[in-house]
Amino acid sequence: MASISEKQPQLSMDESEFSDYHEEQRQKLLGDDDDVEKQAIVEEQTQAKSAQEGAEYSVSTRVKMICLGLYFAMNLGLTLYNKAVLDKFAFPWLMTTLHATCAAVGCYALLLAGHIKLSYLTRQDNYVLVAFSVLFTINIAISNVSLEMVSVPFHQIARSTCPVATILIYRWFYGRSYAKATYMALIPIVLGVGLSTYGDYYFSLMGASLTFLGVFLAAIKTVATNRLLTGSLKLPALELLLRMSPLAAVQSLVYAYCTGEVANFTKFTAEGGLTSSVVLALLGNGILAFMLNVTSFQTNKLAGALTLSVCGNLKQCLTILLGIILFNVRVGPENGAGMLVTLLGAAWYSKVELSVKKPAPRS
Repeated sequence: MASISEKQPQLSMDESEFSDYHEEQRQKLLGDDDDVEKQAIVEEQTQAKSAQEGAEYSVSTRVKMICLGLYFAMNLGLTLYNKAVLDKFAFPWLMTTLHATCAAVGCYALLLAGHIKLSYLTRQDNYVLVAFSVLFTINIAISNVSLEMVSVPFHQIARSTCPVATILIYRWFYGRSYAKATYMALIPIVLGVGLSTYGDYYFSLMGASLTFLGVFLAAIKTVATNRLLTGSLKLPALELLLRMSPLAAVQSLVYAYCTGEVANFTKFTAEGGLTSSVVLALLGNGILAFMLNVTSFQTNKLAGALTLSVCGNLKQCLTILLGIILFNVRVGPENGAGMLVTLLGAAWYSKVELSVKKPAPRS
């Protein structure tokens, strides 16, 4: 939001207080007038205002911090796990298929156990979910293809602009803005990642175009996830994952076949590469990916799409830091300075976008 006035709801109200506030405002505007047209206008204005403010502002800071901590730890852990597994199982698209399949199986097991209740969806709603799954797959494909056409440092610094793309999408399509302090806090986060990944930059025009297209698609995916969870559908995180993951698994498998991974995997298996240790490693990887997907969707719902994008930037820096510790990766002083700037920017962002949302006495 651009500004916060005293008449606006406090950002840390719990969900019931948030609903009560808007109901009180609605009744004040309606008064004793039973005019149907007036009621419709007021309801529309209330819903629009609520959507612009963001559903995450009705969630307590403590809950958001817990979700972000779990998401961040699992995300970082899976990144390192993927690196270890891909050294022995060099089939990234088949691994994506495995992740989506584990998510589908896990959610279906929870459905059978009664932990997921399916919502009624129209045909149009189902089309939206199919489009969302296609977006998920295309986003991965564009990222992988562009990475082969540009240097890793260029790819990382381009991906660091994902929070900016997220803000633009919210601004263009939803008319939503954030506080000026939030915009300011993003500057050191983006610049810090740029410094921490500083290196040899090379790219072609096509490679750069695909890279930034991937950034925009990643931002769209994050915002679309948030809208499916908090918008008109308001799907629970587990239900969204249940409905989307089988589609993503099939699409990833088709892409693996088209890129020759399936044929190479058949050869890999025939040569005895699929040992019991590799199978166990893949099983553990799939289970962790399922847990991360659930946590990611829930965190997106509670903390917001922009905060999730900022977490992605912070993860890049900490991945480099862990690379220094675990894999003896060498970095220059500018890379170290970039990591420090990013961490300070993340702390600032947490202060202005999360911690300031405290309840105030209501009159």
